[in-house]
Amino acid sequence: MRSERALIARHAGTVLVGQLAVMAFGVTDTIIAGRYSEHALAALSVGAAVFVSVYVSLMGVLQALLPVWAELHGGGRGSEVGRSVRQSLYLAVIAIVVGMTILLLPGSVLQWTQVPAEMRGEVEAYLAVLAFALAPALLFRLFSTLNQSLGRPQLVTWLQLGSLLVKLPLSIWFTFGGAGLPAMGLVGCGWATLCVNWTMLGCAIWLLRNQPFYADYGLWKRIEAPDWQQIRKFARLGVPGGLAVLVEVTSFTLMALFIARLGTAAAASHQIASNLLAVAYMTPLSLGIATSARVSFWLGAGDAAKARHACRLGFELTALCALFYAAAMALLRDQLANVYSDNPAVIAMAGALLLAVAAYHVADAVQTFCVFVLRCYRVTLAPLVIYCTMLWGVGLGGSYLLAYRGLGPWAAMQSPLAFWIMSAAALALTALLFGVLLRWTMGQRAR
Repeated sequence: MRSERALIARHAGTVLVGQLAVMAFGVTDTIIAGRYSEHALAALSVGAAVFVSVYVSLMGVLQALLPVWAELHGGGRGSEVGRSVRQSLYLAVIAIVVGMTILLLPGSVLQWTQVPAEMRGEVEAYLAVLAFALAPALLFRLFSTLNQSLGRPQLVTWLQLGSLLVKLPLSIWFTFGGAGLPAMGLVGCGWATLCVNWTMLGCAIWLLRNQPFYADYGLWKRIEAPDWQQIRKFARLGVPGGLAVLVEVTSFTLMALFIARLGTAAAASHQIASNLLAVAYMTPLSLGIATSARVSFWLGAGDAAKARHACRLGFELTALCALFYAAAMALLRDQLANVYSDNPAVIAMAGALLLAVAAYHVADAVQTFCVFVLRCYRVTLAPLVIYCTMLWGVGLGGSYLLAYRGLGPWAAMQSPLAFWIMSAAALALTALLFGVLLRWTMGQRAR
């Protein structure tokens, strides 16, 4: 038991460090754009929202392939991993084409979201650069998913940490100019991301070619013609996963847009709560990745009992971490808010929000863990339906009513707290339904 728990914890810890390094990319660009100009920072907020929505959704499609390769690894079918990875490249190409099309032609999206005309030119230029940074980002995600499925995330984390050391000086240089390079403003942050993404992909390819660890998987054989039956299986697993991520991202993005009309104090307090939640979310995300790798490994090995055991251990770790983070947010809410702002109104409102955020995080951690493990059992469509109903319907729709129109016996709150209360309730129901679904699925597999 200790060995299995230690494997999950070590794998999750390694993934967590890498995820935090990737998060720091966005923090770096935000600080640099803000220092350059207020206009650049505003354009970044719009451009980043569009790019993240596209990238994270497509990333979810590729990340969902982790159970496939972990099962092959667990079943001792390492020679089949290479062919499966090569076939996944066709799915990656489709994802890249879709994503680049959206990023190169964002006019309709910007018009629908009523982005001011004076901002659109800079946003479109920024997204045009990021369109060509998307391909290496998604291909590196395949490399990351492969390593996670094989229980070897260390190389990915080292590359992510190293890339952060390159990203920071490049963003500063390209944005502000110097040494003969003109200042490019926000677009400079995009060019820095493009350079870093292609460098990371180049390093990943070099490692795949030269590290002895990968030799047994036959990755570098000549690529076969598309096996559409295999690609359809990938799509049935990945597309619902990507759409589920899109539902999560958009429900969170729209919440911020709805709250913005309540004023600057409300928007600022919401941003504080969102930022703390995003950092805390990296832990259940990492534990979900690590546990799903172990569950799929044992399923591939034909040992359903050990798969259930790994699931239980991963759940225990996830629940303990979630309760720790929730307690910290609840007990230190005023101190945490004060780190971000010295405005008493913002601190008071953010402190109130963090009580709801604490409950939100516990539910979020449980549902995140469950959805990763459900993919190991190829259960993807039901979670997508639950996400749409709960996050868009109960969470976002209920939040809007409670905030602006009233809901049942409750009058309109006119506060961002309404959004966090209803979203926490929606996620709690989601976590409960996912837990029941996971328990039932594992029970069916045990028969």
